[in-house]
Amino acid sequence: MANNLLQSPHASAVPFSRPPTPGVHPLQVGFCGLGSMGYFMARNLATSFKSQLPPLIVYNRTVAKSQKLLAELGASTVKVVNTLDQLVTECDIIFTNLANDAAVTSVYNEFAKALAQSPPTKVKIFVEMSTIYPALAGDLDRLLSSYPHTHFVTSPIFGPPPGADKATLVIAMSGDYRSKKEIAFLLVPAVGRKVIDLGGNVEKSPTLKLIGNGMIMGMNELLAETLTLGEKSGIGQQTVYDLVKEIMPAPGLVAYGHKMVNDLFDGSIGFALDGGIKDANHIRRLSAELNCPMPAVDNAHRALIGARAMHQAQIVAGTQQWDVLDWSSLIASSRVGAGLNPFDSKKVGA
Repeated sequence: MANNLLQSPHASAVPFSRPPTPGVHPLQVGFCGLGSMGYFMARNLATSFKSQLPPLIVYNRTVAKSQKLLAELGASTVKVVNTLDQLVTECDIIFTNLANDAAVTSVYNEFAKALAQSPPTKVKIFVEMSTIYPALAGDLDRLLSSYPHTHFVTSPIFGPPPGADKATLVIAMSGDYRSKKEIAFLLVPAVGRKVIDLGGNVEKSPTLKLIGNGMIMGMNELLAETLTLGEKSGIGQQTVYDLVKEIMPAPGLVAYGHKMVNDLFDGSIGFALDGGIKDANHIRRLSAELNCPMPAVDNAHRALIGARAMHQAQIVAGTQQWDVLDWSSLIASSRVGAGLNPFDSKKVGA
């Protein structure tokens, strides 16, 4: 990705004034979690600021991912550390992008241990970018705020891995105002195209993230049912998909419809089905706590569970095509309910 620093973000993209120019010592930025999204975000951060900031410090549980990024960008742009303690000690701003709440909790507990052993003497900002349950964000904020000069911001992102690759993500943000201002101008346009500010309550941006993912999930379920009906009626799923592109060409509908119609269910290069189930569980919990039914998400959850069950049966039989399913494979449940093959639309019958 080309250096974006010279492109000043449009005022509508970042809802904050630009922070003061750094002092004598430039900020040291770190990144934890080089998964399907984190790898591209870390790469874009590192390349965008390579002439203005020290090399991005990265940590990943699987060291091979860190070494891959180092090999791609070089030691002048990326520095690999082997422990979370090193990441905390050496960095002023630390971004985290992890798979689930358990991983986030584990990592932040390690951060807290490092902070207790070496209390910060200047501002240190932790930026949580994963999809987590809002109450966990509150717990993490209380955990970190007990240490001097330490701030916590939630900043979940909207968009698929290709969006992370191209730096077109939409970024929600809540927490300490000055910290958000500093972070926003690091992230836009290097990592994303727009920041949505949700105020000082760190639970607000994870809530918006779940609402957004619930909308996408419900949309995918309706899309899957519609494409399946098109196939079963003899119209054909491709014709229905072409209609979708003509009358409702939303990027998500177009992208996930393309995957469904072409049976592109490799979760290793998309959004893994287990991640979709995790998000569905969070959304259903939130809707129950707020007495706000979301039947579209309930149906999507059922379809995701069904697709996972079918895939696991294939793994046992040794007939699976993919090791990890993309969450667009929820169409498998609609197909089987209609007497069609779950993962291969070219085959006749289940």
